[in-house]
Amino acid sequence: MSRIAYVNGLYVPHGEAGVHIEDRGFQFADAVYEVCEIRSGHLIDETRHIGRLIRSLGELKMAMPMSRAALGMVLREVVRRNRVREGLVYLQVTRGVAPRNFLFPANVAPTLVVTAHSTNRREMEQRAEAGIT
Repeated sequence: MSRIAYVNGLYVPHGEAGVHIEDRGFQFADAVYEVCEIRSGHLIDETRHIGRLIRSLGELKMAMPMSRAALGMVLREVVRRNRVREGLVYLQVTRGVAPRNFLFPANVAPTLVVTAHSTNRREMEQRAEAGIT
């Protein structure tokens, strides 16, 4: 089965996913990310993760790419399309695409990338117990 990623409104094959070369996340690490655990096909602590994402974006004066409810739907859809029962879903929000200079761009749409993959639950628990993330 081919993995699926979500990039700026489109569900695309993982190997074909990409962002613009002038995306500020790529050029300046101007981005925020969250990782949610998936157990039995369900996101763990989704509300807390999205809340932390919103706070982090606010601190950096970055726009939320979509409503909280819409983002939750995208996360769950990526999990579903990738048939992940036990694993992780990653979401990355960047300030977006703008000419490469050091000024903060105005009125730029943020970039949103969401991916999910299966993991070995026992291995994840052992890593957590050992303090390895």
